[in-house]
Parts: sequence; structure tokens; C-alpha cells
Amino acid sequence: MDNENKDRILPAETSVTEEAKNYSSFRYAVGAILAFFGFSSKTHRASKKRAKLVADIFTYIVLLAGAFVMVYPFWWMIAGSFAYTIDGTGGSGLLEKMIWWPETSTLTIPTSGGGTKAELFFNYRTLFTSAFAASGLKVTYWRSLFNNLLYSTVPVVVGVITSASAAFAFSKINWIGRNVVFFMLLAAIMVPGPSLMITQYVMYSDMGWTENALVLIIPGMFGSIMTAFFIRQFLFGLPTSIIEAAKIDGAGYLRIFCQFILPLAMPAIMAQGLLSFMGCWNNYMGSFIYLSQNSKWINLPHAMYILNASPSSNLGVVIASSVMCVLPVIILFGCFQKLIIGSLMLTGSKE
Repeated sequence: MDNENKDRILPAETSVTEEAKNYSSFRYAVGAILAFFGFSSKTHRASKKRAKLVADIFTYIVLLAGAFVMVYPFWWMIAGSFAYTIDGTGGSGLLEKMIWWPETSTLTIPTSGGGTKAELFFNYRTLFTSAFAASGLKVTYWRSLFNNLLYSTVPVVVGVITSASAAFAFSKINWIGRNVVFFMLLAAIMVPGPSLMITQYVMYSDMGWTENALVLIIPGMFGSIMTAFFIRQFLFGLPTSIIEAAKIDGAGYLRIFCQFILPLAMPAIMAQGLLSFMGCWNNYMGSFIYLSQNSKWINLPHAMYILNASPSSNLGVVIASSVMCVLPVIILFGCFQKLIIGSLMLTGSKE
């Protein structure tokens, strides 16, 4: 029996030995290293668990690198807003190299006696009190902020409701030429906006809307075709039986829209309203084209541009104004990101 077992084992051992002789020690070692990191080779077999672990580690490294690239500019902006640049120190290299914290910050403001004093929010206090007046602006920071809120709330609230009513008409009401009119409106999006700027400026100037708030409020109250398009796609997922039952009970389309469509489509309406708010909040071009820098109706991005272009401006205060302009949008998106993403994942419902 022992001889028979030896005869059975020896051929296998001989085959392994012969196979090992076909590979050099260097190739065998490289195969062992690859197997350790989860990659199989002809000399070694890697386990599936280890291969998955290595793939997960590599994926997380790539994701962390991407997150750093996305987050670092915001950190740079926040750190730069605390740089003390009024006397020219600490600001010369602020835009030329990557920083984690400015060399001369508002925590180490130089004094006339050769020492330093700490005033962390010095740039923000300067922004809120005297920065705009020193740059020759006719508005204060708080007035430009009020203008921004005015241009971002009234047109958005009225415009989104207008777009929702149009979406209701294009999705739930059958009328002749409905699809033709809708596709014509979509085709209007293909016209480049800059090609219409001169025509719009002449039209609004003849109407007396320039140099006041009307030019940035009234046009937005008529809604947006893109907003109507997204809400229309959402309304297609709502059951038509609700509208038919309301019509049987004697409700008109206006009552159906106010009492049934608006509550049911509120997630999509709110999400599109938030996106429209972000666009209106950052509407620099509208204020720059229709309002002069001496106007009391300029919005916050326009005032920031004038502040940056002023000879008396300093970099720390300008970056602080950028932080204050971006902060409301970041807060809104952070609070309602699930609502925004969920509204874009439009799904149908079976009746």
C-alpha cells in the first residue's frame, strides 16, 4: 500500500516541480506580489476577497482624490477671506500658490507699535460697513443683498407657478396642437441667448424698464420652458383618474390645478424653484447689462465685480464677499439636495 501511495503522489509532485522550473525566481516573486494585491497570475492564484478588497481601496482613493479637488477651492476661499491684505502684506502670494491658511491673517493684524492684534472677522466687518462706499458704489452691502433677494424670490415664486400651469396644460389637458406648440417652445431654447441681448435691451429700454428693478423681475415671472418641461415630465407620472374624477364632480381646470396638481407635484415644483433660485441669485449678466454701476438696484454679484475692480479694493474683503455670496446657495443645496435629486429621478405610476 505504501508503494502504491507513493506511486500516486510522485507524479503530482513531479508535475508541480516541473512547472516551477519553467518560471524564474524573479517571475515567481512578482507573481507572489501580484497575488498579495489581488491579481492572479500563472504562478499564483489570488483569492476573490482580496481582489475585491484591493479594488475597493483603489476606488476609495480615487473618490477621496476627487472629493479633495472639489472641496479644496471652497476651503481656499474661506481661508482667503481671513487674509489681512489692506496694507499689502499677506496678499501678494494669495492667488499664486496653494495655501491652507494665509501667512498674514486677521488673527495677526500688525499694529503701529510693532505688535499684532487679533480680529478674526475684520474683513467681514469691513465688507458690511465701509467696503462698498470706499469703492464708489451707491449701494451698501445690505442693499445689494436685498436686491439679490428681491430678484431671486418674486420671479422664482411666480415664474415656477406659471411654468407649472403650463406643464399642466401640456400634460393633462387634451387640445388641438398641444404637442406642436410644446415642441416649438422647446425649439426656442436652441436660439443662443447672447444673440437676443441687443434686441432685449432695446425693447426693455423703450419700455422704461432699464435702470430699475422691473427688468430683473417681470421677465422672470412668465416662467421658463425648461422648468415647464421638467414639471411636465413629472406630471405624466400622476394618474389621470384624479383629474377625471374631479371633472365629474364639477371642478374646473383652475380648481383642479390649485387643489390637486399643485399639492401632488410639490416635490418637483420645489426642486425646480430651488434651481431657479440659484440661477437668479448668481445672475451677474442681467444686472451688468441693464443696470449701471451707479444704480441703486444692482445685485450682489454685480457689486462684487465693482468692488474687485476698484483701485482701493483689497483681496481679503473681495474673497469675503464671495463667501457671503456663495454661502446661501450652499446652505440651500445642502438642505434640499435629496429633494432636488429625487425630483430629477422621474418615475411613472400605474393606475
